[in-house]
Amino acid sequence: MRIVFAALFTIMAADAQAHEAGAEAGDPWNYLFVVLPLALTALAYAIGMRRLWSASARGQTIHLQRAVCFGAGWLFLAAALVSPLDRLATQLFTAHMIEHEILMVIAAPLFVLSKPLAPLLWSLPQKLRASVGRALVRSVVLLPVRKAATNQLIATGLHGATLWLWHAPRLYDAALAETPIHWLQHLSFFCTALIFWWALLFGRGRQDYGTAIFYLFATTLHSGFLGILLSFAREPLYRSQGAGAASWGLSALEDQQLAGLIMWVPAGMIYVAAALALAAAWIGGSNASFAGESNDDAGARGGQAAEPDGGLRNGSHRS
Repeated sequence: MRIVFAALFTIMAADAQAHEAGAEAGDPWNYLFVVLPLALTALAYAIGMRRLWSASARGQTIHLQRAVCFGAGWLFLAAALVSPLDRLATQLFTAHMIEHEILMVIAAPLFVLSKPLAPLLWSLPQKLRASVGRALVRSVVLLPVRKAATNQLIATGLHGATLWLWHAPRLYDAALAETPIHWLQHLSFFCTALIFWWALLFGRGRQDYGTAIFYLFATTLHSGFLGILLSFAREPLYRSQGAGAASWGLSALEDQQLAGLIMWVPAGMIYVAAALALAAAWIGGSNASFAGESNDDAGARGGQAAEPDGGLRNGSHRS
């Protein structure tokens, strides 16, 4: 719990320093859309996880692994949205691209691996946990989200469409011009990434890892193609992006090309690494299943062989 409060204090101090360094008029939005939700989520998770550890000593190892994933995802999310990187992203396209990739390919899968719903529910009073859990499962409003999170095609298409839509010049420039639209962009990137990663990792279990690998490579291809378009464009595509590139020794076009390269290569490598990890888990699970089936077959054959023998013995005994 002390670690959580220390992290919250650090992130708020960093945000305050960013304000002092040069705050914009829209900065109160930062508290409403980022700092407050981050603080409340971390506090609720810490309370819920502590209660889970107290209630289930046998599951502490699993809970600890998930807590590490949650903590890492939370820190990456805070680094992307509250640190000086967020301020720099309004001036430098490269920084903005790094921010977006942290949201989609680092923080989102870490949160998914942490499976945070149980600790967050356990942060509630005991009388409310069951009712809130049932409401989440039965909610008509969340039905599309639940369907997308268990359908890899829908999840991949939704995430891909969101990525391409927000990189349309008019929408991208609008996000840079208006702070609420900017946070809506970040929220849509992060939420659709959560649905995407959940559908691939946990949507229908290990048996769908084969198709998950395909969708990861498909995402690598289409996001990489978008990165290539940005890298090889002959002129800047976004009027208001890259305004501070000159102070970093870059032209607006060079800044855009570097941003496209980051989307194309490093982000693509993360998707490929995830696909390889899923392939290893898939093959390992198949081998384990095959070994289990072989042992069952051997046991069945042994039982069949033993039964006639036993019958003969019983028969000879009876005679």
